Formats: sequence, C-alpha cells, structure tokens
Amino acid sequence: MDKDKEQAIARKGRHIGLVIAVTMLVWLAMTLFIGPAVGLPGRYALLFDFAALAAFIYAGVNIFQLWRMRQDS
Repeated sequence: MDKDKEQAIARKGRHIGLVIAVTMLVWLAMTLFIGPAVGLPGRYALLFDFAALAAFIYAGVNIFQLWRMRQDS
C-alpha cells in the first residue's frame, strides 16, 4: 500500500471518530443539560435525536467507505 493511500485511510478514520465523538457529546449536552436549562419544550428533544441520527448515518456510510478503501489495498 502506498503512502498516500495510508494517509487517506488514516485521515478518513480520524474524521469518522471525530464525527461520532462530537455528535455524541453535542446530543447528550443538548438533550440532557442545555435544552432543559433554557426551558425548551420536550418536542425539541426529538429534533436533536433526528439530527444525531443523521450524523450517525453519515458516520456509518463513511465507515463503509473506509472498509471498501481498505479492501482495495
């Protein structure tokens, strides 16, 4: 495997990890702490849930792409 391919795989892996970690932190913070502290109605929790779900689906698609990149090498 050439150096550029290894760097691309590592970069994509870091990106996926960052997306998952930031999504989890923001989702928990908004749902459990910030939303109730500001006084947002409970229906906004569903909006945060859908946004987190979209980010996790994005991460899942990228994980599949990363797996395909590793299979090609």
